[in-house]
Amino acid sequence: MRQTAVNGKETGRVVIGLDVGTQGARALAVSADGEVVAAASRRLEGAGPALPEGYSEQDPEAWWAAARACLREVAGRAGAERVACLAVTSTSGTVVPVDAAGRALRPAIMYNDGRAVDEAAEVQAAGRSQAERLGYQFQPSFGLPRLLWIRRHEPAVFERAACFLHAADFLVARLTGEVGHSDSSNALKTGYDLENLCWGDWIERDLGIPLAKLPRVVQPGEAIGALSRAAAEETGLRVGTPVAAGASDGTAAFLASGAISPGEWNSTLGTTLVVRGVSANLVRDPRGRLYCHRHPEGYWLPGGASNTGGEWLEHRFPDADWLALDQSALSLSPTEQVVYPLVRRGERLPFIDPRAEGFIEAPAGVAPERLYAAHLEGTACVERWIYEVIESLGVPVGPRVFATGGGARSREWLQIRADLLGRVLVRPRVVEAAFGAALLAAARTLHPSLSDAVRSMVRADCKVTPRPGLRAAYDELYARFRETCARRGYVG
Repeated sequence: MRQTAVNGKETGRVVIGLDVGTQGARALAVSADGEVVAAASRRLEGAGPALPEGYSEQDPEAWWAAARACLREVAGRAGAERVACLAVTSTSGTVVPVDAAGRALRPAIMYNDGRAVDEAAEVQAAGRSQAERLGYQFQPSFGLPRLLWIRRHEPAVFERAACFLHAADFLVARLTGEVGHSDSSNALKTGYDLENLCWGDWIERDLGIPLAKLPRVVQPGEAIGALSRAAAEETGLRVGTPVAAGASDGTAAFLASGAISPGEWNSTLGTTLVVRGVSANLVRDPRGRLYCHRHPEGYWLPGGASNTGGEWLEHRFPDADWLALDQSALSLSPTEQVVYPLVRRGERLPFIDPRAEGFIEAPAGVAPERLYAAHLEGTACVERWIYEVIESLGVPVGPRVFATGGGARSREWLQIRADLLGRVLVRPRVVEAAFGAALLAAARTLHPSLSDAVRSMVRADCKVTPRPGLRAAYDELYARFRETCARRGYVG
């Protein structure tokens, strides 16, 4: 197939982004201009054994079975000869010990496994200096406490392990036949020093985890290997197809939002509200509400998550017609009600309080439509508060925010959020972690850099600007929201 080049960008070829998540796998073949040429999805098959409460494990072979089926389908539709590169993303914090051939020695301990609470405290004590320098704390959801748990509770597995891989690393090993590569965004939670770009000596010295058992780390988007003959036979792709380092699913989804330059931020509104942005400097939050990933081009990616988000939809309005309620919301907003739409106990951002509870301050008998609109407003108030926290740390937030997640499907909710934020909200056309992986695959193949890939391939679906004449009313609503939170002891 003849290829042409326009302004240094190759046309006619595609890249593949592969995302393997908790429920299944998703692969996208994407052209240089961001068109999705082919897509495939597969659910993970096979339930694991019953586990103690708080444990979460998966069979890595189920990941590979779903991944290879997706890749075979996409290769058949897009044309294997057109694929310039592929990259993989998966869950952050998931770890699996493997032997020298890349075979799993036990089921993977998943990102949402809660067994390593004691180990997390030990890791934090050992790595306090690094954690404070980089502005975060080691949590039970991180990978390194899980390695310490295996060392302590499964010493035979620990000794046999040639390497401890993250989920994406395991899949890369299957694709390339080379075991022991990772990327910096996945390695963060296993204790990789994102400032000095190395594993800290304290991991081996104080925790007894040999650095030789940890993967070699490169930046997302860097060349990491090539498709092996065995993998080519299983996936239908060409032998030697380049494989680039991917990223954690959160980082990949962020890249897919379109935010790429310092001052640009993304809000992902799903069950929870996750924010992440680009900063020229490392952001240190003394209260631990935010922490930073490393941008592949040298910037920093500060971010954090609120426990507030869209979870209230199912809990507070389970049988309602949400579309109809959305349509009435704009005519009712701003309301007089004050709602903190937190469903579960505890908050992480804009403040940390494990005892925090949501609240509804509204008169008895208020119409469901008005109460629904107040929930939309309450979520938007939390979002505004988060960005004020970010700016209070000296981090610029630009005039537009990229909006993704299930909550971004509602144009009315986007409008209320734009009104309260006083910023333009931009919703991209394709927002998937698999698309973010495709951007990393394109960064040094179809485009000169990751920034070029994002600017060329991410397309806006809609832009929502604040409605004129309502700023004062929404500022008053937000002030009431903050005053009510302060009364309850919630401070940022």
